[in-house]
Amino acid sequence: MDKTLKNIRFSIKPQKQEGGRPVELARTMSIHPLTYQELPYDPEYSQYDGRLTTEKLSNATPDEQYWKTKQEVILRHTGEHPYEISGPDALKLLQKIFPRDISKIKKGRCSYQFACYHDGGMITDGLLLRIDENCYWFVQADGDMFSWYKANSEGLNVEIKEPNVFVSQIQGPKSMELLDNLIETPIAKTWNYFDWKEVIMDNEKVIISRSGFTNELGWEIYFRPENNTEKLGELILAEGTKLGMILTATPSFRGRRIEAGLLSAGQDFTNNTNPFSVGLGRFVDLEKDDFIGKKALLNADKECRSWGIRIVDGVAKKGRSIKLNDKYIGKITSSTWSPYQVCGVGIVLLDNSNIGPGTVVDVECIDNKIHKAELCRLPMYDPQGEIVRGINRDVPQKPNPWAGIKN
Repeated sequence: MDKTLKNIRFSIKPQKQEGGRPVELARTMSIHPLTYQELPYDPEYSQYDGRLTTEKLSNATPDEQYWKTKQEVILRHTGEHPYEISGPDALKLLQKIFPRDISKIKKGRCSYQFACYHDGGMITDGLLLRIDENCYWFVQADGDMFSWYKANSEGLNVEIKEPNVFVSQIQGPKSMELLDNLIETPIAKTWNYFDWKEVIMDNEKVIISRSGFTNELGWEIYFRPENNTEKLGELILAEGTKLGMILTATPSFRGRRIEAGLLSAGQDFTNNTNPFSVGLGRFVDLEKDDFIGKKALLNADKECRSWGIRIVDGVAKKGRSIKLNDKYIGKITSSTWSPYQVCGVGIVLLDNSNIGPGTVVDVECIDNKIHKAELCRLPMYDPQGEIVRGINRDVPQKPNPWAGIKN
């Protein structure tokens, strides 16, 4: 890469329409209908599966967004992209596409899923909702699943379409209190993790799911074409503001998802990694009937090469910036600062599986200095997922600094 590009950041900025000039990008990028709520905060966006996802807002610093997520409640309009798979052979197609047993998912439930190529390399992941007996939504991360469904559905009685649904996430300890303030019949105390429901909000039927990308208590709302999205969005923002809620961008998610070990498609896993190498082997059912990639995964190395990392007083550079005994041993795939642990945190993908948690390494950081770091297991805390399930309701009022490297 040309050295002049190394410190350049590219982003998408909203512009006022001038005269009758054509809007070419509007053909290839769908805009969340509540994006207008972000415009007062000088937003920057990136492209995410044909949609815009918010990378930066001026209303709060990354650390402030992190603490809002961990202590109160945040609203994030996402680039998540739902596709609908329906028809008599919908289950048959999904059983072919995904390595997990889809028949176990009941109506009203969600399931984490990812798809693989024939060689076991990963395409993308997302949340699968069983909407009805023969109807599913796959709410996917970045990646082209629509073409993959089409390419593998020949001879099947199935319809694959984009339902034009947009997703927002409400995350944080006060998210369930906000939900009960918004809907006709309170459900927060009885609603289980990874359930979805159709509820009444301001006299409208809306679909919500007990899920998110922060590993904090939270829920997602799916705005359908028949919804008055602007009215509902204003209601959520108004009621949420009473509880301290703010609009947020990627930084509110990044720190918590790294600490929780939630992998980002295209970063922490790619078409060059199989599920076992990035610690997702538990979501592969090698006992089920044939699925795309099964043969390759049966023969694949089952050892994990992906771990967390904590960095002393620094934020790691992404890429091949991790060394052991002066030799590069892998790459940093995700990186940020944790205000809670008071250290840099990241996710690594190592070249070999013979190195793991507890190993002390050297890392190149964004200050262009070498910092000591230690590999760790993921998640970095709350291994039983008690926070996201609402079992642990303790809200931290101050940081809990990492103890550091023990020598």
